[in-house]
Amino acid sequence: MVFGTGCKKFLEETDPSNLTPDTYYTIPEHAEAALAAGYAQTRFIGGGAGIFVANFSMLEVVTGTARTETGQNSDLNNLVGLQYNGDNLLVRNWWNGLYSVIAQTNLVLDRVPAITPMDETRKAQILGEARFLRAWAYFYLVRLYGDVPLITKPQTTESEDFLPQRKSLEEGYALIVDDLSQAEAAGLPWMDASGRASRAAVKSLLAKVYLTMAGQPLNKGAEYYRLAADKAKDVIDNSGATLFATYADLHSLAQENKGEHIFQIQYLASVAGNPMQQLLLPNFKNVSAYSDEVGSTVPTTQFYNSYEPNDLRARDRQGFFYTSYYDGGDGALKPLNAPYIFKHFDVVANGTAGTKGTAQADLNWPLIRYADVLLIYAEAQNRADGSPNAQAYEALNSIRRRAQIPVLAGLSQTTFEEAVWRERWHELCYEGQTWFDMVRLRKVYNEATNGFDAFVGHKFPDNPTIVLAEKHYLFPLPTAEMRNNPNLTPQNPGY
Repeated sequence: MVFGTGCKKFLEETDPSNLTPDTYYTIPEHAEAALAAGYAQTRFIGGGAGIFVANFSMLEVVTGTARTETGQNSDLNNLVGLQYNGDNLLVRNWWNGLYSVIAQTNLVLDRVPAITPMDETRKAQILGEARFLRAWAYFYLVRLYGDVPLITKPQTTESEDFLPQRKSLEEGYALIVDDLSQAEAAGLPWMDASGRASRAAVKSLLAKVYLTMAGQPLNKGAEYYRLAADKAKDVIDNSGATLFATYADLHSLAQENKGEHIFQIQYLASVAGNPMQQLLLPNFKNVSAYSDEVGSTVPTTQFYNSYEPNDLRARDRQGFFYTSYYDGGDGALKPLNAPYIFKHFDVVANGTAGTKGTAQADLNWPLIRYADVLLIYAEAQNRADGSPNAQAYEALNSIRRRAQIPVLAGLSQTTFEEAVWRERWHELCYEGQTWFDMVRLRKVYNEATNGFDAFVGHKFPDNPTIVLAEKHYLFPLPTAEMRNNPNLTPQNPGY
């Protein structure tokens, strides 16, 4: 009898080391850890996508401003040639990575409210940060894939909507705006040097969302240009964010999460190092401490040559590019005979003159930069009011002054708008921005004419056989996801 009772008690006991969502979210530290896991999921952008490629490349090589020096990854090659479909690994990784962020933030939003006792101010901030991250992920999804499932609760195989249907773009943007509006009211600081989402990050992202809604495909026009301008102006006037004095600060470890950097993906070599340094280096030209130098994503010469004369951003190792570097990272300076991306170059990891690199990259990856906010304001105010005001000119010209090129004045609405667009191409290159500008504007910068072509029919200067078509407004849904969930049909047009 005693033996039987003991067995019954043993079988009824709960293993304290077996944590589940029902048993984990019980103390404030659990809320912090769960939110940190949401931030960690954003690192999928730098995650691998087969040999010699990371996911960030998808948004660059389809713009015509980037090419590859390695031909060993067929998925990357298909993106370069605009011949991709739903089987493409990078297309699938973006879908899965974004929904991983959403899954983690849904857990935070569902479980953290019930944690007691907990400081209510910090609880509100955690929920606000989670809403920001969820909105950030959905904003990518609707721009990349169009109508997508809107999952707002934690899922299990028993969930009623475990095989969800796609929702309209209007519903998707409504969720994004609602999440960001609630995050605005969450009591976040204007800036946060720890790398967490801040009020400036929330308002900057909301300005970008409104600007996108004003353009294609929703085409909401003047009202949303006004909303975008007002949000951007709020950041300009109140956040304390500033342009860095030098471009070197953009990739300086000492300047991370401050000044111009409003929101970044966080890296620390001892925990999760930046994996993109080797991919951006010239293909095995021995200019760093790394043994692998891939050249996975590098600038096209045509785009590099499109900068205005004397533009500091195109000056070797002073702006966004380098055309020479030190042998082995720390030896004699040598020419490279092509431009490479200096904007994301980790000097400590790669090395510099007389100083050997560590081959361990701590450098963060930019997601929202103050320069983008200035250009959002300039474009949106001009469209909302019919002509640029003094602050719009100042927003545009502050970026041009830093580049040491002439300031602009006396432009019409149209010529000012195109000047802002050109500045977006030249200032925000290789930050995952250009493709989305192409889609919302239905325009593409033409490096040869310095003007803008219609999206459909634009030929890539680096290879004029590559031509943009209407199908390219959206990426295809991943084939594997459509097999797993028949409710995702139909596939996007043209795929």
